[in-house]
Amino acid sequence: MESTNTEAPEYFHKVVDCQWACPAHTPVPEYIRLIAQGRHADAYMVNWKSNVFPGILGRTCDRPCEPACRRGRVEDEPVAICRLKRVAADNKGDVSARMPTAPVKRIGKKIACIGAGPASMTVARDLAPLGYHVVVYDADARAGGMIRSQIPRFRLPESVIDEEMGYITALGLDMRLGERIDSLGALLKEDYDAVFVGTGAPRGRDLDVPGRQEAAANIHIGIDWLSSVSFGHIERIGRRVIVLGGGNTAMDCCRTARRLGGEDVKVVVRSGFDEMKASPWEKVDAVHEGIPILNFLVPKAFTHADGQLTGVTFEKVTPVIDDKGRRTLKPTGAPDEHIECDDVLVAIGQENAFPWIERDIGVDFDEWGMPVVNETTLQSTNEKVFFGGDAAFGPKNIIWAVAHGHDAAISIDHFCRGADVRLRPPPGVLVSSQKMGIHEWSYDNDISDDDRQIVPQLPIAEALGDVKAEVELGFDAALALAEARRCLNCDVQTVFTTPLCIECDACADICPTDCITFTVNGEEEELRPRLKAPALNLTQDLYVSGALPTGRVLVKDEDVCLHCGLCAERCPTGAWDMQKVVIEMTHAGGCSK
Repeated sequence: MESTNTEAPEYFHKVVDCQWACPAHTPVPEYIRLIAQGRHADAYMVNWKSNVFPGILGRTCDRPCEPACRRGRVEDEPVAICRLKRVAADNKGDVSARMPTAPVKRIGKKIACIGAGPASMTVARDLAPLGYHVVVYDADARAGGMIRSQIPRFRLPESVIDEEMGYITALGLDMRLGERIDSLGALLKEDYDAVFVGTGAPRGRDLDVPGRQEAAANIHIGIDWLSSVSFGHIERIGRRVIVLGGGNTAMDCCRTARRLGGEDVKVVVRSGFDEMKASPWEKVDAVHEGIPILNFLVPKAFTHADGQLTGVTFEKVTPVIDDKGRRTLKPTGAPDEHIECDDVLVAIGQENAFPWIERDIGVDFDEWGMPVVNETTLQSTNEKVFFGGDAAFGPKNIIWAVAHGHDAAISIDHFCRGADVRLRPPPGVLVSSQKMGIHEWSYDNDISDDDRQIVPQLPIAEALGDVKAEVELGFDAALALAEARRCLNCDVQTVFTTPLCIECDACADICPTDCITFTVNGEEEELRPRLKAPALNLTQDLYVSGALPTGRVLVKDEDVCLHCGLCAERCPTGAWDMQKVVIEMTHAGGCSK
């Protein structure tokens, strides 16, 4: 294998697994260290640059960073990255003076953002400081999109939404709230240089089974019902409630129903518990609030009497694997099960709806009715129109919408400046040795077992008594410090200098995970089996040194390494160094400065 090129920012970026897994590439270890130092405002601004909504995401993110966390390779639980983000948001104080301000001079380019959700507001946040005149349209009276309409207040207080949307609207945006766009074609005839569509996936899927129309008064589409609750249009629900669906929307529906008078609330899912699309912690929270989840039941009919819903009939199914390994659900042959209820909430998925986009304006759609969008540039087949968030690729989560917004803003900036929209700015990379003497480091490198801290919650009686009472109370200072110290500082990299090595093998002897091997070089497929502790994750690279005097090379398996620094502490010649590599993704304007 060729020796590792540590000059390439992509290499060490990939090694910081949490940041690599985050769609917005937030520098996770950097802001966690700042939290441990009590520098909450600094930690908040590190977050704000990349993920835009730290207070919102610190409560609601789907946490793709946490399964990637290296702490999960030492213990059962990763670092509570998401909840530490909230710590920074809750304790930052007044950061308004640190926010960018509206530009004094505009550059003469006008951008329309359709929808005031996370994708559109990220585009606006990135472009407005560059001098763009950004106009944001939304049918609702307040900015936020699905963040405001579909996430219950007991998970996300409205004050947090107002604050973080306010940082963006203060950049001089032209907010056209309460103004619905009914024709993209008509908008394109106005004086906009580019249009961004961030309207989400606003239509909830319905369930067309017998009895649907007859009992319609008590059968509600989940996302529409949540919106009605959020805006105060619905304050009560029946005593017995069935929620159909196994995603996060279903979990929000069932927990909201418990707070609006539902005493007997059940979630019914056609799949198994472990196969449900809901995040594991969402299912745990629902069960904690006394909501049973019934699995392998498929709705067959809504029962009713005199126009009143009486219940739902379900067919019992079981998973079957065929001879090609494909899994299907087959009826068990057991008698159907009837569950009585007063109301049903249908949360079986969401889909896009674009009746307002004409099919003759150059925006192509695929066979599923989704716009044809370049996955890198977010540009549609009409060069002036860009998509992002759920409107681009279907329902995901907020952090993906933010990532799309950043990418679309880069493309729109390039498009308006006459540059290649495919051009992506290189990330900013800051490398600094952490030496404080020969074998001491300026960061905490303790890898001992330390259980994940549990976020305190409001007592159940209080939580269920108020639909707006926030359930999670967040970490206090002591819990935040204890959790922050669990971070293994994966952005502090082990960097090897080949000419200094005397091949004493001391680093390999002291390594707690056996990630270091001195061996004869070879092709990767042949080399990996010869490592002391071969990793199962073949997507993570190997760190390979140059040729040593004996003809061997040093190979470090990055997937196994904990960045503990013991190799550098033990090395008698200083061949190993611990270097902090902070990578910040460049946003719109990064190529023109």
